[in-house]
Amino acid sequence: MIPPQSSAEPSPGPAPATLAEVMAVLETFQPEAWAQDWDAVGLVCGHPDRPVRTVLFAVDPVDDVVEEALALDADLLVTHHPLLLRPVTSVAATTAKGRVVHRLVEAGCALLVAHTNADAAAPGVSDALARILDLDDLVPLQPLASVPDRPELGLGRVGSLALPERLADFAERVAEALPETEQGIRVAGDPDRLVQRVAVCGGSGDSLFAEVRASGADVFVTADLRHHPASEARESARFTGGTTGIEGPALVDVAHWASEWPWLAGCADRLVAALAARGRTVVAHVSTTRTDPWSMRVPSRGE
Repeated sequence: MIPPQSSAEPSPGPAPATLAEVMAVLETFQPEAWAQDWDAVGLVCGHPDRPVRTVLFAVDPVDDVVEEALALDADLLVTHHPLLLRPVTSVAATTAKGRVVHRLVEAGCALLVAHTNADAAAPGVSDALARILDLDDLVPLQPLASVPDRPELGLGRVGSLALPERLADFAERVAEALPETEQGIRVAGDPDRLVQRVAVCGGSGDSLFAEVRASGADVFVTADLRHHPASEARESARFTGGTTGIEGPALVDVAHWASEWPWLAGCADRLVAALAARGRTVVAHVSTTRTDPWSMRVPSRGE
């Protein structure tokens, strides 16, 4: 006997998330209230009711990254750096930033920014940098004062290697862990100095020198170190007054983009898992476009 055919519709798969649902999940990771007062985070363009099936995570909202997002047919681009940090009076497509907005809107791709709120989060940008360098026992360099009951939140991180290493060997560790850039890795300090306690700050960290010194770090890994703060930090680490103690950390200066790129994969994974727990599906990609602005390095030939 042939069994009767069922008239029931096939069970639908998990529904895609809406942009509003994605934003709600990301808000639990890094609330916009944790951002610095001067920052510009949150939704730049996009309709909260639109479905989000594919998300691209990137550091910079630049035209090449938009090209990558559109090639993936992404519904949402999440970037670390803001597109409109400074006020503008127009987003006409005749400007570089306006072109980004127009391309995304016309393709139906939203743009969301998580900047200093992601820096302060735990896990956040500096956590990711610390983890790929195998640091343990992490604490913030500058705790987030607005949330005193969450001592794990704040800017930068300081932690420890399992065993001491020569500064030169540690710098090699940093170079191997981060994506390649033309800048490479710059080091200030005695190559044979042993380091174990390590401070890190994804992005520009020279505003945290006081906190780094107070942490007792042997070395500070960050980006965009300027001449005068770096010089002053190194001078404070020299032998003075006949003593033999070193007062300040060695420095490891890396490319800004490279120092923040490791955060992307972790945030993407957390988003996928959190939405799955809510019965929603999304595919998340990490940008492979190198948006470090420097394209060539010519070694100095002067004496």
